[in-house]
Amino acid sequence: MVDYIVVGTGLAGICFTEKLISEGKSFKVIDNEGRSSSWIAGGMYNPVVLKRFTEVWKIDEQLDIALPFYQGLEKKLGIQFLYPMPLFRRLLSVEEQNNWFHAADKPNLERYLAPKLSRMDINGVEAPFGYGEVKYTGYLETHDLITNYRNYLHEKDCYLKESFDFDQLTYSSECVTYKGIQARHIVFAEGYGLLNNPFFKELPLDGTKGELMLVKIPDLKIDFMLKANVFIIPIGNDIYKVGATYNWEDKSDDPTQEAKEELIQGLKDIIDLDFEIVLHTAGVRPTVKDRRPLLGRSLESDRIHVLNGLGTRGVLLGPFVASKLFNNIENGEPLDEHLSIHRYKKFKIKN
Repeated sequence: MVDYIVVGTGLAGICFTEKLISEGKSFKVIDNEGRSSSWIAGGMYNPVVLKRFTEVWKIDEQLDIALPFYQGLEKKLGIQFLYPMPLFRRLLSVEEQNNWFHAADKPNLERYLAPKLSRMDINGVEAPFGYGEVKYTGYLETHDLITNYRNYLHEKDCYLKESFDFDQLTYSSECVTYKGIQARHIVFAEGYGLLNNPFFKELPLDGTKGELMLVKIPDLKIDFMLKANVFIIPIGNDIYKVGATYNWEDKSDDPTQEAKEELIQGLKDIIDLDFEIVLHTAGVRPTVKDRRPLLGRSLESDRIHVLNGLGTRGVLLGPFVASKLFNNIENGEPLDEHLSIHRYKKFKIKN
């Protein structure tokens, strides 16, 4: 018998599996290696909601856990996938300037927002109102992380590449069993695939499709992230990530011409330079209407758990919520009401 079965190798699954390793727990990981939203994500992390200049929920705790976590994982895998770099928000009016100064004076934001505006010259970019610098920012190359982590799990002989068959899962008060594998607990971290999970399919996971482009811009020459209508992230060799779109209706992984045109227009609104589209990709983010993750156990069994709904901020949320769920399962620590699935009527636990 192993301690855990983990379903999924997106950011949520990787973060929880790493927590198991750090706590000396045994496990098996199952994934069909389909294209998850983590696989194609822009991977940008920042501590501020840049539309309103407000802090992200529990951001101090998230940062304190996430950055050391990824740095340690880089050393273990022997690769780099974490790229800290400055983020500059182009300001569009005197009103936005004033909002920036107001936010930067707040005690909960002064750690993250530079108090003075930047007036730097960027080739091909007009910014008469300047830029605000956000600190503790960067991006995660999620494709490299996921690929190398799957290889790592293969080498440890604890990885099954297959689609999860719910008909093969049985459970008792003592354990769960899947195709002959017995485990004390099973954690589902399958992203938008949760809608096909019979234990959790009634959770209000409202997937949001996002589309992203890789673009070659030889004359831009920036080594920091730039945010306006879209974000621009330099990844080397004059290649930049440009994203992202938000579509609440289309749940396919197929890139669309409409989103492509939206990204192109967003890029043209920032730069007046020639560019070449290298790649256009899409995925469905596991988002929740109240913008909080989904953690907890099923009503059918306290051996069956979910870790999902990381949405657009999974890079920083992942290590944070993985630790919360582990401590809930192993130590009985209550989940924050903003995280627990039992905040929803259909999943209320009867006392």
